[in-house]
Amino acid sequence: MTTPRTLDAEQALAHLHELIVLDVRTPGEYATGHLPGAHNIPLDHLDRALPDIRHAAQQGDILVVCASGSRSENACHTLAAHGITTATLAGGTGAWVADGHALQRPDGARRTAWSMERQVRLTAAVVVLTGLALGRLRPAFRLASAGIAGGLAFSALTNTCGMAALLAKLPHNRPHQGDLEATLAALRNH
Repeated sequence: MTTPRTLDAEQALAHLHELIVLDVRTPGEYATGHLPGAHNIPLDHLDRALPDIRHAAQQGDILVVCASGSRSENACHTLAAHGITTATLAGGTGAWVADGHALQRPDGARRTAWSMERQVRLTAAVVVLTGLALGRLRPAFRLASAGIAGGLAFSALTNTCGMAALLAKLPHNRPHQGDLEATLAALRNH
């Protein structure tokens, strides 16, 4: 598997007016702030959006963005497997903000939504602490803590996160059907 082409924040800013930006974070994360003009297609909806992304790719270069660059890199690999050439933003929206660039927020957007990384950290911590506390009553509950530790190690080694995939299915992380349809229609009109 080849590494997708990457743009740093300054390169992305210089060409932003030419790029079609796809943000593959959850809708909750997207609402907290995204690159100007970015279209939100959550990573787990990428397959459904392939025809519209393919159409958009014929109209201009595509830049895929997430919070840190990990999910966008995975999305680039998926799109490349379907013949769609893309680039990813090195360091994601975190690097964009660190370089002093502003994020755009939809009107009335929740600013309190948590990033997926923060959601994963909280969930892992709660399960580990619960497993340790209940393990005092029944030692078998400590297996939950061990399972989380094993999952985190696997996540680091494979650069994937099963817990994030599960958390993305929660209602606050899901797109409204109309929002996704509007995004796909906007891609068709590029």
